Formats: sequence, C-alpha cells, structure tokens
Amino acid sequence: MLRVRQLLGVRREDCSIGGKEITGSARRPRHARFEGLFGGARRRNARELSGVGALVGVTELVRAESDLPTVLSLIARTVADVLGFETVVLNLYRREWDDFCVSTVHGDKEVQRALLGSTYSWDEWTQLLDDRFLRGGAFFIKHGEFDWQNHVGDRYVPERVVSDDPEAWNPDDEVFVPLYGPGDELLGILSIGDPASGLRPSNEELGLLVGLAHYAAQALAAAQTAIVRERHRAALEELMHISSGLTQTLSTDSILQSVCNGISKALGFQKVCVDLLADDGVTLVTRAAAGWDGDRLLTENLSFAEIAPLFDSEYEVAGCFLVPNAIARQRVATSQVVYESELNGRGPHAWDHHWLVIPLQGPQEEIIGVIWVDEPEDRLQPSEERLQALRIFANQASSALTLATQFEQMRYLADHDPLTQLPNRRAFMRELQRTVAEAAEADTPLALVVLDLDGLKEVNDRHGHGTGDDCLVRVGRLLHTELRPRDQAFRIGGDEFAILLPNTTGPGAEEVTGRLVDWLERSSRSSILRVEASFGIAVRSSTEETQEGLLRAADEAMYRAKHERKLARARS
Repeated sequence: MLRVRQLLGVRREDCSIGGKEITGSARRPRHARFEGLFGGARRRNARELSGVGALVGVTELVRAESDLPTVLSLIARTVADVLGFETVVLNLYRREWDDFCVSTVHGDKEVQRALLGSTYSWDEWTQLLDDRFLRGGAFFIKHGEFDWQNHVGDRYVPERVVSDDPEAWNPDDEVFVPLYGPGDELLGILSIGDPASGLRPSNEELGLLVGLAHYAAQALAAAQTAIVRERHRAALEELMHISSGLTQTLSTDSILQSVCNGISKALGFQKVCVDLLADDGVTLVTRAAAGWDGDRLLTENLSFAEIAPLFDSEYEVAGCFLVPNAIARQRVATSQVVYESELNGRGPHAWDHHWLVIPLQGPQEEIIGVIWVDEPEDRLQPSEERLQALRIFANQASSALTLATQFEQMRYLADHDPLTQLPNRRAFMRELQRTVAEAAEADTPLALVVLDLDGLKEVNDRHGHGTGDDCLVRVGRLLHTELRPRDQAFRIGGDEFAILLPNTTGPGAEEVTGRLVDWLERSSRSSILRVEASFGIAVRSSTEETQEGLLRAADEAMYRAKHERKLARARS
C-alpha cells in the first residue's frame, strides 16, 4: 500500500533533481533523532541472497551515469523485479528544502499521478519510522497498527482485493527502508507496495529488501557523486577557458565581464557582479555583472568601509566570506542593503538570503575590489569545493587586472608626460595630424598655440630642479583647468607646451592666450617665483595647410614673441 499526502505547510511540486548537487549528509542534530529509529536497519550488513547481483550490476552501471532520474528509474525497476512488487517509490532527501520528495515511482499510471512530486517533512517520517514497526531491518506498518485518522494530510489507498489468507497483503500496509550513503548520511527512503504474490513479505523477503536497499543506496550515492564530479570538471574547464583568454584581452572591463559570465555559467549563480574601488579608496563602483542586465541596483555604489565587517574569519571558507543574512544585517548599514535573494531554500543546508562576497587583491595584497555572488540555482549554500573554485576565479581576475593595469599604465606613459600628466609630443603629433585633416575636410578654422616658459633654466639653477618641476606642474594644472573641454594641451619639450584649438580663429586664440597670461601674472604675484611665458599663434590658412607648416608657423611666432620680450626687458 502507498500513500499520498497534502501535508500542512508542505508543498506538492515537481522535483527537479537532475542537475542538483544533493550529495551530503543531513544536519547532524536532525540525523541524531533517527539514531534510535534506524539503528537496526542501518547497521545490518547486506545479505547475499538471490537477486542481489542484479542491483550490484546497476550500481556498477551508474558509477559513470550523471543523469540522476535515469539512475533512480533503474533502481526502482530493479528492486521491483527482484522482490516481485508492483510499486516501488523513492523519496529523496532534498538538502535545499530539508524535506523528502517523491522523485521516482515505478508502478501504474494512477499511482504515479498520485505520488510523483509529493513532499514530506522530517516530522511526518518520524511518526512512521518507529522501533515498534521495525522488522527484519525494514519498517513494516500493518493494517490497523497506526491511526492514520490523526495523521496530517490525506492518504491514497488503492482499491485491491484482499484474500482470506492470514498473511494476505492489505492495501493499508506500508513498508519503508531508509537509504544510507557513505558516512551514514540519509539519502532517501524506499517504499514498496502491491506484492505480485498478494501476500505480506516474510522475514527473509524483508531481509532481502534491506540488502537491496543497501545496494540501491550505493547506486544513488554513486550517481549523486557523479553529478558533483561533473559540475566540478565543468567549472575547471570553464576556468581554464577564461584564464587562457584573460591575458589576451588586457581590457579591465572585458576581463571582469568574462569572470562574471564564467562564475555564472560554471558555478551556477544567477547573479554575479564585480565592484572595483574608486580613486578615493572607499567607494565601490560596479564594473561588470551577469544576470543584472538593466537593473538599477548596479548604479547604487557601496562603501568598502561599510561592508568591511563582513570580512570576518569566522565566516571565511577558501578565501570567500559566506555570511548569514541575520549577521550581515547587524554588521552593515541599511544603505548597503541594495538587494535580497530570491532563490532561497529551507533548512540547515539551504541558501537563505546569505551574503557571499570575495575580495579581490592587488599585487601588494591590498584590496582593489570585491565579487558579489547570489542566487545559486540549486538553492543550496555552496560546498567548500565550489567556494574553492570561486576563489580561483577571483585570483585569476586579480592577476589579470594587475596585468591590465600595468599595460594601461605603460600605454598611458607612452602618450603622456609623467610630470604634468599632459599628453606628450608623440601624442601631439598624432592629434595635430588628425585635427588638421578634419579641419581641412570640414573647412573649419583651427588654431595652434605654442608657449615656452621664460627663465625656467634660471629657476633650476638658483632654486633646484624640484622647484622647476613645481613650475611645470603649475602650468600643466593651468592648462587642465583653464581651457575649454574641446581644446587639447600637450607638453612637447622641456619647457615647451602646445595647445590645439579646434573651430577657433586668430582672435579666439588671442583671447585664450590672454586668459593664460593673466593667470600666470596672478600666480606670480602670490609666489616668490615669477613664471612667464612666450606665446606663438598659428591659424590654418587654407585647405592645403599641412601639420608641419602649422607647427613651424606657431614656433616662429613664439620665438618672435620671446625675442621681443627680451628686447623690451633690455630697454627697461
């Protein structure tokens, strides 16, 4: 006899278990409650009786089988064939929900419709797996031995004709056998019904059932292990694939996006994002994400100082910090709570609004950002192996970011003056060629200003090169702040600077140089060091103007201005 129940507060749903990581023991305190109940069944050695070899064959067959539903079907059919029962039901323990789900039913369509997807709580099973029902290592509840009227939920009792034999099987009978894997973890519960003989099982048959259950548990454990092994292999392959491409990219955003996609795909997290520290060393800015496309939450920057209390060694596993929601809420400000998990489970193994954050470290082991991971597809807290893989992803991201940063720094220095941070002569010649060509094509004005600092050599000789460098930095800062956004300034020599002024005529260029002269004079009045400059202006005169010609004209104008300043100073 089999039963189906709509338990109070317990779902009846489809059990999707093919891709779930369900290997592992039930929580020890809960498991301890069954020590007395299952002691005889768990400790009894499997009996080598006729028919056991069939299930041994299934066990060997499924060691390489990662399709769990197929394995369960093989187990149920083998048990049914060997024992001669019309119906075999497998109730699998679900770690993500901390309950048992009818995942496989070998029997007629009516039984399958009634039972598949039913879920049962620990408390419900505790009432049934009681020592008073223990017989031959199995739990055999005969008709009339249990008051089902007081049992929560409905029962399904198939209509069967009962013979007059004293040992006739009654549709109200129940037989259950726990399935234990390595380490005595409870993997599920086997239920059988409708014997072909029409008789209740003998002690010998129950012993055979317990023996078969032993091998069934081995087959189930092997299949679940294969699932974990396959997931781990896929994660490593994805990691290798991503690693091979990271050093080729040398683009920070591309690297981070690849890492987000890899974590989501290989490790089964629906939401992943990477935040990097801003220049202020405090603000965390989201730079890449997977599963958050278009979400406004990505624009809400966090504070590293505010989330730092999450990095507690008590919650650290493999370099990742998995913090229970209640603890995290106590440690961070409300402003840092920008999202709550949706794929949560129930029970000691389930993901329940946990916070999972992995720090990214720079070459000096300084924190440069964090990876946030959420929404595990299996609704379970990640295993240590899964967290180790996550840490490897983070390490790869950190290494690739360091390389990308170094590459970007080299590329920056190739085009910029390290003292003033202005683009250098190499960048100037490239931009001059481009802007001259664009102005000629559009027939728009273009002005070039070249300026040279007067007396910088005397400043260096009298006050030292450090003071001279300060003068250059001040001029560089001036050009950064005083020019229009479309204008470009460059340091093209030791004390020589150039300014490109698109869409600017001669009078417009003179207005720009006039503002710069006024700033230099005001700056000199407030400093013991007087900084002056000579300016030369050249304007594109025709579509035939070349970059060399424009630069030569500006240089000549600047040297004429410098010469005139010297003559004026000599006359005074």
